[in-house]
Amino acid sequence: MKRDGEKVTDADSAKKAKNEEISATLGEILEVNDMPTMSQGKWKNKTRCLIFGSRGLDYRTRHFMQDLRNIMPHSKADVKLEKKNDRAIIKEIAEMKNCSKILYFEGRKKKDLYITVADVDEGPTIRFNVEGLNTMGELKFSGNCLKGSRPLLVFDHHFDEEPHYALIKEMFTQVFGTPRYHPKSQPFIDHVLNFSILDDRIWIRNYQIILEGTNKVKDQKFEPETVEIGPRLVLNLQRIQEGPFSGPAIYLNPDYVSPNERRRAQGYGQKGKSYMNKVIEREAKEEHKKNLPEAPKHVTDEIFVNN
Repeated sequence: MKRDGEKVTDADSAKKAKNEEISATLGEILEVNDMPTMSQGKWKNKTRCLIFGSRGLDYRTRHFMQDLRNIMPHSKADVKLEKKNDRAIIKEIAEMKNCSKILYFEGRKKKDLYITVADVDEGPTIRFNVEGLNTMGELKFSGNCLKGSRPLLVFDHHFDEEPHYALIKEMFTQVFGTPRYHPKSQPFIDHVLNFSILDDRIWIRNYQIILEGTNKVKDQKFEPETVEIGPRLVLNLQRIQEGPFSGPAIYLNPDYVSPNERRRAQGYGQKGKSYMNKVIEREAKEEHKKNLPEAPKHVTDEIFVNN
């Protein structure tokens, strides 16, 4: 009877240990589930960005705008704007869409592209000329990130050296930074938006953050790796206005050269070369005539001399 009692005691202890293990596992699961989610957080920053363009944009620009909307969950879209309309209408469109920031793409002559970044409430308005643009479909990089995830914004140290670059840094932080606890955003930071200055141009790149590798232990400390995702953008600053699409210019880039002036300079160079080619051809033609033998006289040359 004692042995049977001992068997019962061992079975009870094993069952009790198993129940403790199950309860601990359930406790851990409940502890994880009780963590606050994005919907339970307080959405305080109500910044929204309106991304739209004018008529006459090419397909690459339209695809680039769609790429920006995919990586910016706090953005909104609108129909194309007629070029003949007043630029003050853009502010009214943003107010109707309940947007405080604007990314306006303007195409001219089906060759040139301009991007205007503006704050609807008090300004400023920053206008750039796009000198390089690549969409995610063109690049086909191996990097990838979750749609709607919040980006990590990284700025070059040159942004803190000049006051106009510091203003651009603050505008880009408000425009490209996804607000915390946004309903359409995900609670992850898995990509980096890098802003750097080189040759007086602003270079924008998008990278994926890789935190785990093939031979990495979970608790082991290691440096994360970055893989480019796209899209790419190169901006040349033109001017900064004080108000939203209005007001005096508070900064003009002295090194800015418009695309029309660049094409005009190239055209003058080509015309100069063409003139030199014409002079060389004329001299060669005259030299060829001198080397030709004299043609025999015809009978009618003496008849029509006086005519």
